[in-house]
Amino acid sequence: MRLTISHETAYHYAGQVQASIQYLRLTPRDSERQQVLSWQLDLPRPVRAQLDPFGNILHVLTLDEPHETIIIGARGQVDIDPLCEAEHESQSALPFLRFTRLTEADEPLRAFTAQQCKQRRNRTALIDLMHGLNQHMTYTPGVTTIETRAAQAFAGRSGVCQDHAHAFLACARSLGIPARYVSGYLFSEQSAHLTSHAWAEAWFDGAWYSFDVTHQLARPERHLKLAVGLDYLDACPVRGLQRGGGCEQIHAKLVETPQQ
Repeated sequence: MRLTISHETAYHYAGQVQASIQYLRLTPRDSERQQVLSWQLDLPRPVRAQLDPFGNILHVLTLDEPHETIIIGARGQVDIDPLCEAEHESQSALPFLRFTRLTEADEPLRAFTAQQCKQRRNRTALIDLMHGLNQHMTYTPGVTTIETRAAQAFAGRSGVCQDHAHAFLACARSLGIPARYVSGYLFSEQSAHLTSHAWAEAWFDGAWYSFDVTHQLARPERHLKLAVGLDYLDACPVRGLQRGGGCEQIHAKLVETPQQ
C-alpha cells in the first residue's frame, strides 16, 4: 500500500509567545516494512535533522522572536508492506525493559497480566493480552491526558490509544519482555481515512512485533511508523515548550491518498 500524506498542525496562542522550542518526530525512517519514497517538513525556518537516542529522526525547531502562531507541515509518500509481520534491528532491545512514570506496572496490572498470560512468554500470550486489555479498557476520548499513567487508565477502565499502548508496555515489561511505544498513522479501510495513532511493539526472537490494542491488530499492515520510545514522551510527533503566550489552541489537518 502506498500512502500520500499531507499533515498540518497549527498552534495559535492567546497572547504573544516570547520564545518557543518544538521537538519534532514527524519524519518516518526506512525499514523492512516501510519504504519512504519522499518526505518533507514545512517549517517556519530551516532545521537540520538529527537522530535521537532511540534512532528516531528528530528536528528541533527554535523560535527566539515573538510570535502568536506556529504552523508545522509534513508531507510525502511511503510504501507499506502489508505482509511484513516483524522488523529486525541491530540495536539492543534491553533498554525497553525499563519502566517509566507513565508505564509503571502496579499490582492490579501485574495480576491482570498473570491472568492473561499465565506462564507463557511468547507472541500468542501477548496477543491474548492485547485482546484482554481492549475488553477491559473502553476507547473513550477525553477521559485521560498525556500525563495519565497506565495504572490510572487501567483502573478507570477507559482511555485512548496512548493509554492502551502504555498499559500494554507495563504488562509486557512486567513479564520481562522488552516493549516500546510507537507513534505514527493508521489507515482505516472501513472509513478510507488516515489518523494519528499509537501502538506498541514487543521483542521476540530478534525482531519487533506490533500489538495495536485499540484495533486488536497484531500485524501492522495499515500502520505507518514515525517514532519509537519508552513511552509517549519519547515518541510523540510534536512536543514543545514556550515562554509566554497564555492559552494554546491546536488545529490539525490530515489528508491522505492511499494507493494499492
